[in-house]
Amino acid sequence: MVNKQKILIVDDDEAIAELVSLYLAKECFDTMMVHDGEKALVAFDTYHPNLVLLDLMLPGIDGYQVCREIRARANTPIIMLSAKGEVFDKVLGLELGADDYIMKPFDSKELVARVKAVLRRYQAVPKPEVPAVDKGKCVEYQGIEINLTNYSVLVDGQNVEMPPKELELLYFLASSPNQVFTREQLLDQIWGYEYIGDTRTVDVHIKRLREKIKDHNGWKLATVWGIGYKFEVK
Repeated sequence: MVNKQKILIVDDDEAIAELVSLYLAKECFDTMMVHDGEKALVAFDTYHPNLVLLDLMLPGIDGYQVCREIRARANTPIIMLSAKGEVFDKVLGLELGADDYIMKPFDSKELVARVKAVLRRYQAVPKPEVPAVDKGKCVEYQGIEINLTNYSVLVDGQNVEMPPKELELLYFLASSPNQVFTREQLLDQIWGYEYIGDTRTVDVHIKRLREKIKDHNGWKLATVWGIGYKFEVK
Protein backbone atom coordinates (compact mmCIF):
# COMPACT_ATOMS: atom_id res chain seq x y z
CA MET A 1 0.00 0.00 0.00
CA VAL A 2 1.39 3.39 -1.03
CA ASN A 3 1.51 5.98 1.75
CA LYS A 4 -0.41 9.14 0.99
CA GLN A 5 1.48 12.39 0.87
CA LYS A 6 0.62 14.61 3.82
CA ILE A 7 -0.43 18.24 3.52
CA LEU A 8 -0.58 20.56 6.54
CA ILE A 9 -3.23 23.26 5.99
CA VAL A 10 -2.77 26.38 8.13
CA ASP A 11 -5.62 28.89 7.85
CA ASP A 12 -7.60 30.76 10.50
CA ASP A 13 -10.71 30.61 8.29
CA GLU A 14 -12.05 27.17 9.13
CA ALA A 15 -14.41 27.15 6.15
CA ILE A 16 -11.55 27.73 3.71
CA ALA A 17 -9.40 25.13 5.44
CA GLU A 18 -12.21 22.57 5.18
CA LEU A 19 -12.69 23.38 1.50
CA VAL A 20 -8.98 23.05 0.73
CA SER A 21 -8.88 19.76 2.64
CA LEU A 22 -11.79 18.49 0.56
CA TYR A 23 -10.05 19.44 -2.71
CA LEU A 24 -6.88 17.63 -1.67
CA ALA A 25 -8.67 14.58 -0.25
CA LYS A 26 -10.25 14.04 -3.67
CA GLU A 27 -6.71 13.84 -5.06
CA CYS A 28 -5.78 11.20 -2.46
CA PHE A 29 -3.74 13.45 -0.17
CA ASP A 30 -3.83 13.08 3.60
CA THR A 31 -4.48 16.41 5.33
CA MET A 32 -4.32 18.04 8.73
CA MET A 33 -5.87 21.44 9.52
CA VAL A 34 -4.78 23.96 12.15
CA HIS A 35 -5.93 27.53 12.58
CA ASP A 36 -3.13 29.52 14.23
CA GLY A 37 0.62 29.88 14.03
CA GLU A 38 1.57 28.18 17.29
CA LYS A 39 -0.47 25.08 16.49
CA ALA A 40 1.05 25.08 13.01
CA LEU A 41 4.56 24.71 14.41
CA VAL A 42 3.49 21.95 16.81
CA ALA A 43 1.68 20.14 13.99
CA PHE A 44 4.72 20.46 11.72
CA ASP A 45 6.89 18.70 14.30
CA THR A 46 4.38 15.90 14.98
CA TYR A 47 2.62 15.41 11.63
CA HIS A 48 5.77 15.63 9.46
CA PRO A 49 3.97 16.90 6.35
CA ASN A 50 5.29 16.61 2.81
CA LEU A 51 4.04 20.16 2.10
CA VAL A 52 2.58 23.09 4.05
CA LEU A 53 -0.21 25.35 2.77
CA LEU A 54 0.25 28.47 4.87
CA ASP A 55 -2.06 31.46 5.23
CA LEU A 56 -0.30 34.73 6.03
CA MET A 57 -2.90 36.37 8.26
CA LEU A 58 -2.92 34.18 11.35
CA PRO A 59 -3.72 34.99 14.99
CA GLY A 60 -0.69 35.07 17.26
CA ILE A 61 2.32 34.09 15.17
CA ASP A 62 1.72 35.27 11.60
CA GLY A 63 2.40 33.25 8.48
CA TYR A 64 5.69 34.99 7.74
CA GLN A 65 7.12 33.97 11.12
CA VAL A 66 5.76 30.43 10.77
CA CYS A 67 7.51 30.24 7.41
CA ARG A 68 10.79 31.39 8.99
CA GLU A 69 10.49 28.80 11.76
CA ILE A 70 9.70 25.94 9.38
CA ARG A 71 12.47 26.89 6.98
CA ALA A 72 14.96 26.97 9.86
CA ARG A 73 14.03 23.39 10.68
CA ALA A 74 13.60 21.72 7.29
CA ASN A 75 13.40 22.10 3.52
CA THR A 76 9.75 21.01 3.47
CA PRO A 77 8.00 22.88 0.63
CA ILE A 78 5.70 25.75 1.59
CA ILE A 79 2.95 27.36 -0.48
CA MET A 80 1.63 30.61 0.93
CA LEU A 81 -2.07 31.46 0.67
CA SER A 82 -3.09 35.09 1.00
CA ALA A 83 -5.62 37.73 0.05
CA LYS A 84 -2.70 40.19 0.02
CA GLY A 85 -1.72 40.61 -3.61
CA GLU A 86 0.95 43.29 -3.43
CA VAL A 87 4.27 42.47 -5.11
CA PHE A 88 6.05 43.26 -1.82
CA ASP A 89 4.06 40.56 0.00
CA LYS A 90 4.80 37.96 -2.66
CA VAL A 91 8.50 38.75 -2.80
CA LEU A 92 8.80 38.77 1.01
CA GLY A 93 7.09 35.38 1.20
CA LEU A 94 9.44 33.90 -1.41
CA GLU A 95 12.52 35.42 0.22
CA LEU A 96 11.56 33.89 3.55
CA GLY A 97 11.63 30.47 1.93
CA ALA A 98 8.18 29.87 0.44
CA ASP A 99 8.14 27.90 -2.81
CA ASP A 100 4.98 29.41 -4.27
CA TYR A 101 2.35 32.03 -3.50
CA ILE A 102 -1.37 31.69 -4.29
CA MET A 103 -3.85 34.55 -4.15
CA LYS A 104 -7.27 34.19 -2.52
CA PRO A 105 -9.81 33.51 -3.84
CA PHE A 106 -8.26 30.67 -5.83
CA ASP A 107 -9.52 28.06 -8.23
CA SER A 108 -9.54 24.53 -6.84
CA LYS A 109 -7.87 23.07 -9.95
CA GLU A 110 -5.10 25.67 -9.83
CA LEU A 111 -4.48 24.97 -6.14
CA VAL A 112 -4.19 21.22 -6.71
CA ALA A 113 -1.98 21.75 -9.77
CA ARG A 114 0.42 23.97 -7.82
CA VAL A 115 0.58 21.52 -4.93
CA LYS A 116 1.43 18.69 -7.31
CA ALA A 117 3.98 20.81 -9.18
CA VAL A 118 5.82 21.79 -6.00
CA LEU A 119 5.80 18.22 -4.69
CA ARG A 120 7.22 16.95 -8.00
CA ARG A 121 10.14 19.34 -7.64
CA TYR A 122 10.85 18.05 -4.13
CA GLN A 123 10.68 14.36 -4.89
CA ALA A 124 13.73 12.57 -3.58
CA VAL A 125 16.38 12.24 -6.24
CA PRO A 126 17.94 8.76 -6.41
CA LYS A 127 21.66 8.74 -5.79
CA PRO A 128 23.09 5.83 -7.82
CA GLU A 129 26.22 4.17 -6.61
CA VAL A 130 29.18 4.85 -8.87
CA PRO A 131 32.84 3.85 -8.66
CA ALA A 132 34.94 6.28 -6.67
CA VAL A 133 36.94 7.17 -9.77
CA ASP A 134 33.79 8.10 -11.72
CA LYS A 135 32.54 11.50 -10.64
CA GLY A 136 29.75 11.46 -13.21
CA LYS A 137 28.27 14.90 -13.76
CA CYS A 138 30.74 16.97 -11.83
CA VAL A 139 32.00 20.53 -12.29
CA GLU A 140 35.09 21.72 -10.44
CA TYR A 141 36.75 25.09 -10.00
CA GLN A 142 39.24 26.28 -7.44
CA GLY A 143 37.67 25.74 -4.03
CA ILE A 144 34.36 24.29 -5.26
CA GLU A 145 33.08 20.95 -6.54
CA ILE A 146 29.47 20.54 -7.72
CA ASN A 147 28.47 16.93 -8.26
CA LEU A 148 25.11 16.21 -9.84
CA THR A 149 25.60 12.45 -9.66
CA ASN A 150 25.44 12.28 -5.88
CA TYR A 151 23.89 15.74 -5.33
CA SER A 152 26.71 17.21 -3.29
CA VAL A 153 28.53 20.53 -3.17
CA LEU A 154 31.94 20.93 -1.56
CA VAL A 155 33.30 24.40 -0.86
CA ASP A 156 36.91 24.44 0.35
CA GLY A 157 36.47 20.75 1.13
CA GLN A 158 33.38 21.32 3.31
CA ASN A 159 30.00 19.89 2.37
CA VAL A 160 27.30 22.53 1.80
CA GLU A 161 23.73 21.29 2.23
CA MET A 162 21.12 22.57 -0.22
CA PRO A 163 17.82 21.42 -1.74
CA PRO A 164 17.91 19.69 -5.16
CA LYS A 165 16.70 22.70 -7.16
CA GLU A 166 19.35 25.01 -5.72
CA LEU A 167 22.05 22.46 -6.56
CA GLU A 168 20.68 21.89 -10.06
CA LEU A 169 20.60 25.64 -10.71
CA LEU A 170 24.18 26.04 -9.47
CA TYR A 171 25.38 23.08 -11.54
CA PHE A 172 23.65 24.33 -14.69
CA LEU A 173 25.23 27.79 -14.41
CA ALA A 174 28.67 26.43 -13.51
CA SER A 175 28.54 23.99 -16.43
CA SER A 176 28.52 26.96 -18.82
CA PRO A 177 30.97 29.43 -17.28
CA ASN A 178 30.56 33.08 -18.25
CA GLN A 179 27.44 32.35 -20.31
CA VAL A 180 24.51 34.60 -19.46
CA PHE A 181 21.08 33.01 -18.98
CA THR A 182 17.81 34.89 -18.68
CA ARG A 183 15.49 34.15 -15.79
CA GLU A 184 13.04 32.60 -18.23
CA GLN A 185 15.71 30.26 -19.59
CA LEU A 186 16.71 29.17 -16.10
CA LEU A 187 13.09 28.68 -15.08
CA ASP A 188 12.43 26.46 -18.11
CA GLN A 189 15.68 24.53 -17.73
CA ILE A 190 15.51 23.80 -13.99
CA TRP A 191 11.78 23.83 -13.20
CA GLY A 192 10.41 22.77 -16.60
CA TYR A 193 8.03 24.34 -19.07
CA GLU A 194 5.00 23.11 -17.13
CA TYR A 195 6.03 25.00 -13.98
CA ILE A 196 3.29 27.26 -12.65
CA GLY A 197 5.06 30.27 -11.23
CA ASP A 198 7.09 33.33 -12.16
CA THR A 199 10.70 34.35 -12.61
CA ARG A 200 11.02 35.59 -9.02
CA THR A 201 11.53 31.92 -8.15
CA VAL A 202 14.93 32.14 -9.87
CA ASP A 203 15.85 35.33 -7.98
CA VAL A 204 14.98 33.74 -4.64
CA HIS A 205 17.04 30.61 -5.35
CA ILE A 206 20.02 32.69 -6.45
CA LYS A 207 19.72 34.70 -3.21
CA ARG A 208 19.75 31.47 -1.17
CA LEU A 209 22.78 30.17 -3.08
CA ARG A 210 24.69 33.39 -2.39
CA GLU A 211 23.94 33.04 1.32
CA LYS A 212 25.50 29.57 1.29
CA ILE A 213 28.32 30.08 -1.22
CA LYS A 214 30.35 33.25 -0.96
CA ASP A 215 32.17 34.77 -3.95
CA HIS A 216 35.63 33.33 -4.63
CA ASN A 217 38.69 35.05 -6.07
CA GLY A 218 38.35 32.92 -9.19
CA TRP A 219 34.57 32.76 -9.63
CA LYS A 220 31.23 34.11 -8.48
CA LEU A 221 27.49 34.03 -9.14
CA ALA A 222 27.06 37.25 -11.07
CA THR A 223 23.95 39.27 -11.87
CA VAL A 224 23.72 40.67 -15.39
CA TRP A 225 21.34 43.56 -14.81
CA GLY A 226 18.26 43.55 -16.99
CA ILE A 227 19.03 40.08 -18.33
CA GLY A 228 19.71 37.34 -15.80
CA TYR A 229 22.64 35.49 -14.22
CA LYS A 230 25.92 33.77 -15.00
CA PHE A 231 28.63 31.79 -13.25
CA GLU A 232 31.53 34.17 -13.80
CA VAL A 233 34.99 32.61 -13.98
CA LYS A 234 37.95 34.98 -14.01
